[in-house]
Amino acid sequence: MFIEQPPELVRKLYPRALWRVNPEEKAVYLTFDDGPIPEVTPWVLDLLDKYGIKATFFMVGDNIRKHPEEFRMVVERGHRIGNHTFNHLRGFEFTAKEYLTNTERAQEYMKEVCKEVEHALYPLLFRPPHGHMTFGQYIVLRNRYRIVMWDLVTRDYSKKMRPPQVLANVMRYARNGSIITFHDSLKSWNNGNLQYALPRAIDFLLEEGYAFKLL
Repeated sequence: MFIEQPPELVRKLYPRALWRVNPEEKAVYLTFDDGPIPEVTPWVLDLLDKYGIKATFFMVGDNIRKHPEEFRMVVERGHRIGNHTFNHLRGFEFTAKEYLTNTERAQEYMKEVCKEVEHALYPLLFRPPHGHMTFGQYIVLRNRYRIVMWDLVTRDYSKKMRPPQVLANVMRYARNGSIITFHDSLKSWNNGNLQYALPRAIDFLLEEGYAFKLL
């Protein structure tokens, strides 16, 4: 549970970050990390279209550079986008200046593509890869971005998790206001976790009466 649903003590490390939305409203917020990836992101988009759901994609800048068409697909289909650094950095391994520079590099790629498709990049959202930030990095970033963490991480990326276990995490930990994190990445795809758990998780949440909202 410590990983899937961070305890209050962990949340207090970044008090102005968004971990959970309104606990009084029966709604959840889907997010996807680490894309865009041509083998995975279009499949996720088609599935979300099928259900009429919008989500937030926290993207790695270098993947945007390599796969601009998949990035455009996310934007053009009406999803929200967020920054996940340019090189998927572990914050604890870099200075605040290095971390911010890398994040801003990703933001520049996002801005350039958004101009091409006439999409306004607002608000500026950021999620730290692995959930790692030093306090100095957090202080700098919170003045430039809305930092979004999560209330439930499915762990679809893990080689130790089997597809039914990923689904079970959603069924066990989802609650009002949950920000739920999947990954449109090869890690989650190659082990079969994403394509098994995501559609079944959506079906479960709809059956439980949850609305899907956009951050």
